[in-house]
Amino acid sequence: MTPDDLAARIAVAASDKKARDVVTVDLRGKTTIADFFVICEGDTDRQVRAIVDSIEESCRTAEVRPLSTTGLKDASWACLDYDSVIVHVFLPGERTFYDLEGLWNSVAAARAAVD
Repeated sequence: MTPDDLAARIAVAASDKKARDVVTVDLRGKTTIADFFVICEGDTDRQVRAIVDSIEESCRTAEVRPLSTTGLKDASWACLDYDSVIVHVFLPGERTFYDLEGLWNSVAAARAAVD
């Protein structure tokens, strides 16, 4: 499965559990840690866990398993590492605080200015 296909599958699985503001950030050419981030949020810790479960189940049916999963204990920010795609599932306040979309847009702007 290509990174593009995996990111799309993950976004759909998150949306299936009513994740809010699902965003796919294309990191290709910006970093070597992953090709994409999929970022979304759930309203409660329970919903964050449900979103993660949905993503894992969808990927498992495609025979793709995460390298690691973290953050499910308190579920304010869960992270799933699928190597080429890293998934961040936040509670709304955590997402605003860390602002990963803004951070990576800043990196892209800085790289463009240098190039």
